[in-house]
Amino acid sequence: MLTVIVYDTKFGNTAKIAQAIGRGAGTAGSVRVFDTAEASLPLAERPDLLLVGGPTQKRTMSPGLRGFVDSLAGHGISGFATVSFDTRYRGSTWLMGSAAAAAAKQLGKAGGRPVAPPESFFIARGGQLERQGLEPGELERAEAWGRSVAAVASRGTEP
Repeated sequence: MLTVIVYDTKFGNTAKIAQAIGRGAGTAGSVRVFDTAEASLPLAERPDLLLVGGPTQKRTMSPGLRGFVDSLAGHGISGFATVSFDTRYRGSTWLMGSAAAAAAKQLGKAGGRPVAPPESFFIARGGQLERQGLEPGELERAEAWGRSVAAVASRGTEP
């Protein structure tokens, strides 16, 4: 099974989450991880699972993630197993927003087939933005989530 993970990041936290998800998904096959700046469309290989993620900014997707997800509509992802994730502060999505939820909607419009609900990984508040890191345990949770999502996708079942 081939899993492709495409992420956008501003301060590096989403990149760390994407790598952890990749380690987990790697138990079900091969994984390719790309920053949105590195990802090219159409994708070189048709993935069995496409994960996209980025930081929640202004309650929605970052510009880099939005650009990538919006461009998928013209590149035939119909039927692809898809999942989205984000990094954000802990709190209600009603108040905080969610890049993952916004990306999931766009993936669906582009023809993607969701295999799991969008997932958020949390940033610890405090200090300068560029120094804020992930909450304790988030990398381990991301790896376990990646393993779980890949297992569901490899079985071809939906949540």
